[in-house]
Amino acid sequence: MIDLVRGRSVADALDILRWAPQAASEPVAKVIASAAANAQNNNGLDPSTLVVATVYADEGPTAKRIRPRAQGRAFRIRKRTSHITVVVESRPAKDQRSAKSTRARRAEASKAAAKKAPATKAPASKAPAKKAAAKAPAKKAAPKAEAKTSETSDAKGGSD
Repeated sequence: MIDLVRGRSVADALDILRWAPQAASEPVAKVIASAAANAQNNNGLDPSTLVVATVYADEGPTAKRIRPRAQGRAFRIRKRTSHITVVVESRPAKDQRSAKSTRARRAEASKAAAKKAPATKAPASKAPAKKAAAKAPAKKAAPKAEAKTSETSDAKGGSD
């Protein structure tokens, strides 16, 4: 839910959360409304210019409970909580911004960047070939001892 409202105005964020079917939308909306009220009362900011700058949820304390089960067993239930942090900041409304559209400003920025440094691509160089490590010749197997052969025949029940 917090990803939906990040970077939006407070009014838009509250509208989105009001109609979202997820259960988490209610507490997130309460925190955003509280942050907007704090910004207005404590800092004297205009509520119509407030934007959700940062919003994140961290893990809170976990309450541990026991659920009785069959044959005298008990299973542990973890009731998890979270800390929701919202930072709102005041940005000028779209009417107060310059007459240029965002698209026009981006186009000017890209033109200036293109004039500054033309893009040239260097040819790719091949990596030096690796030399194969010299392997030592394999050792020859030692000839089998005759005593070993006689032992095995005795163990198998050979005739004497």
